[in-house]
Amino acid sequence: MVAFGEPWPEFNDGIYYCDRLRASDAGKTLIEFYSRKYENSAPLHGWLQRIHNKQITIDGCVVTDSDTILRESAELVYHRLPWKEPDAPYVLEILYEDNDVIALNKPSGLQVLPGGLFQQRTVLTQLQRHACNLNTLGCQEPHPVPVHRLGRGTSGILLCAKTKFAKSRLAAYFADGTSIVGVCRKNDPLLKATRNIKKLYRALASGIITEDEVVIDQPIGLVKYPGVANGLYVASPSGKPALSKLVVLERNMLSNSTLVQVEIHSGRPHQIRIHLSFIGHPLIGDPLYSFNGQPKCSGHEFVDQSYAQDGGYKRPENPVPGDCGYHLHAHRVAFTHPVTNEVVEITAPLPSILQTLEESKGNEGL
Repeated sequence: MVAFGEPWPEFNDGIYYCDRLRASDAGKTLIEFYSRKYENSAPLHGWLQRIHNKQITIDGCVVTDSDTILRESAELVYHRLPWKEPDAPYVLEILYEDNDVIALNKPSGLQVLPGGLFQQRTVLTQLQRHACNLNTLGCQEPHPVPVHRLGRGTSGILLCAKTKFAKSRLAAYFADGTSIVGVCRKNDPLLKATRNIKKLYRALASGIITEDEVVIDQPIGLVKYPGVANGLYVASPSGKPALSKLVVLERNMLSNSTLVQVEIHSGRPHQIRIHLSFIGHPLIGDPLYSFNGQPKCSGHEFVDQSYAQDGGYKRPENPVPGDCGYHLHAHRVAFTHPVTNEVVEITAPLPSILQTLEESKGNEGL
């Protein structure tokens, strides 16, 4: 196994957020600008605290007067103070690599891109550190980037591009679920459909799914949800089309669970979690989605409205999408190589809990 990763420092470096004022913002006070534009980041008192803490500059000068009048084209910079991010794994296994593409085996608990409390403890950070350390990747760019996302609690194959061309081609594959894969192998479920990329997941669903195969085409849309600034993805009749094909691999009457293989024909956020929940079989251990593709909690009464040392909201008490605990693994991927046009197949080893009884017995003999 080829792997890389550096241990996380105790604290990150903080973040600098820059705004160039538009004409429509001219004449506003400093506190009006921040408390209205970034109300999801902190309450009014939190922004006052940040200003008084000398965390905001205008054109390079620290400003502590919250009633300072802003002028057009002024440059505002807010410095979010360094903080200790939640624990996260840091070692990444390389499943495939060439001059254009690198595929990683992402562990559960590691976020792909910066967001929320995780700004440094991400796949992107480790990937770019790795590229800089080697400095001999043999590609056009020194900083490879993921071309899609996996939920923080989801493990398995994460495709990353090492050139701008590969990134654009792979991103197009993910966006277009109807392109031709180029090769179809008889009786291989991964290569039956005509698309440039196919993904098979393993998941552990609650309850006993009686049908051997299920097609789920429930649309997925956004709703307002406390603690999630841009809203939460849920099953919604007015949402965007989403298609998942589920095959039952094994039923366990004793644990009242079903091991399933899921092929997704669209890449909506949290699609598998939502679709399994929608048909009444949410993933075992999923802290967020319950039944009908909806969250377990809703309503602002679940939000802790107090603010932290840096003035921002504390973590909401209700579950949020990044919470872990469920069992979902991106097991197999087949895609048309962005440069050679050859079909590349990648398999990520299965966690023991997502193996069938036969697979488990086979591994015991290794």
